Amino acid sequence: MRIEGATFVVTGGGNGIGAAVARSVARAGASAVLVADLDEAAAASVASELRDLGADALARRVDVGIADEVTAMVAAADDAFGRIDVMVSNAGVGTGTGLDAAPEDWDRSWRINVLAHVHAARAALPGMLERGTGAFVHTCSAAGLLTMVGDAPYSVTKHAAVAFAEWLSVTYGDQGIQVGALCPQGVETALLRDDSGSVAQQVVRGAGVVLTPEQVADEVVEAIADGRFLILPHPEVADHVRTKATEPERWLAAMRSIAARAEGTG
Repeated sequence: MRIEGATFVVTGGGNGIGAAVARSVARAGASAVLVADLDEAAAASVASELRDLGADALARRVDVGIADEVTAMVAAADDAFGRIDVMVSNAGVGTGTGLDAAPEDWDRSWRINVLAHVHAARAALPGMLERGTGAFVHTCSAAGLLTMVGDAPYSVTKHAAVAFAEWLSVTYGDQGIQVGALCPQGVETALLRDDSGSVAQQVVRGAGVVLTPEQVADEVVEAIADGRFLILPHPEVADHVRTKATEPERWLAAMRSIAARAEGTG
């Protein structure tokens, strides 16, 4: 997918990876970006930066877990820009909980980490199919390929996010639809910056290099241009996936050891 001249929608675009991706595609020549976020002021601030970079930009408050709001967001982008070339479905939430997760935590994780991608595809895909071209980037996390120690809802829903991205590519890839699954490990975002000190945070920070959102965004821009499905800003994730697939008992034992150290029991 050619980025220069393309139009984008970026959810969770008010901060973190989403904001960095919005800036990066604007620098790469995107013609227009709709920045969506629950924090409308943050989205507006990013949109202002994008206009300074030469891109047309809109800000919109959107709860991506609500289908009608996502549909309205896509309609607003279509009205303003004439089309959506790339949908970056980036918003996500963590819980830092395991079996103690409340039903509400599971429900919110499912709505934001999985159904938000479904809502975006249902709203944006028809126009892309009509034009015979378009792209989706879903932020899925390395947890969607591996696991997330200390956060059951996050791990389970991110696995589902990867599965939906795969399904979307299998079903529509031959109709001009490009799909990318972004699966980083540690990134310096709000999920790691809060003061919870959760086991999940400890494990992520101990897993390897914690990248900046800008480093991840640069990888996303390259992957969109290359048409890459798996976007792995931490290349070692591919090695972990191979071990998980070929030596599952060894991989599980290693993960149990990491969990025990983080919990102070090993």
